[in-house]
Amino acid sequence: MKIKLLTVILASALSNIAALTHHGAWAANGDDFSLGTGFEYSSGNYGLTSDTSMLIVPVEGKYRTGAWTFKLTVPYIQITGPGGVLPNGLRSKSTRTTTTRNTTHSGLGDINASTTYNVVTGNESHPRVDLTGKIKFGTADTYLGTGQNDYAVQVDLYQELDRFTPMGSLGYEVIGSPVGIQLNNVAYGIVGSDYKLTDQTHTGVQYFLSQSIAANIAQQKELTLYLNHNISDGLNIRGYVLKGFSDASPDSGFGLLLYSYF
Repeated sequence: MKIKLLTVILASALSNIAALTHHGAWAANGDDFSLGTGFEYSSGNYGLTSDTSMLIVPVEGKYRTGAWTFKLTVPYIQITGPGGVLPNGLRSKSTRTTTTRNTTHSGLGDINASTTYNVVTGNESHPRVDLTGKIKFGTADTYLGTGQNDYAVQVDLYQELDRFTPMGSLGYEVIGSPVGIQLNNVAYGIVGSDYKLTDQTHTGVQYFLSQSIAANIAQQKELTLYLNHNISDGLNIRGYVLKGFSDASPDSGFGLLLYSYF
């Protein structure tokens, strides 16, 4: 069953890795447009005998106007891991037993879209509250996704305390089930804190936890450390390292993302 669900687990992991470093509690409401790209790499055995590695090159466009933020992410993905895994998670007919043979597949990943509304503008006396709706479209090339759409709603809270900004998120995701596999809808959460080192640089830590997407599959548990630096008024760079603590998460990962604001 773990091999049959590997593609599903990877598709879920792809969306979570990037999401952990994209919080923006320190940004006031305003109008701007940004474009971003970079790379994100992770590796893990996901409970199998050999590792699966993922390289993601996302292209992200984000438009913010007043209390609204609209974001679209189009990723290029390369996955290298055990052969015989089809896009719906089933084993191919030619691979009837567990194999250590690795194959590489690459191409377009699932396109992600989200809309965020700033419900409460925060300050040092009360938290900022954001409400987000997300759609993951099942657009990935063969072997790179489940072919199904996923939908999520998420609430984020940030409390500015001088240089510290504790943060927390709660969400619920409706997961599309591929043919032959019954998947669970899941609740998930993120807790962490951001620390402003200087006016241009801040760092932080976040812990992600999600319910299991299927029977006999572990919960996702991931810890992320990140650093964010404003190179100039219109240029921002973000780096992170990630550590997974379950068979449903990568063992480790890292990424570097560059954003230009207009």
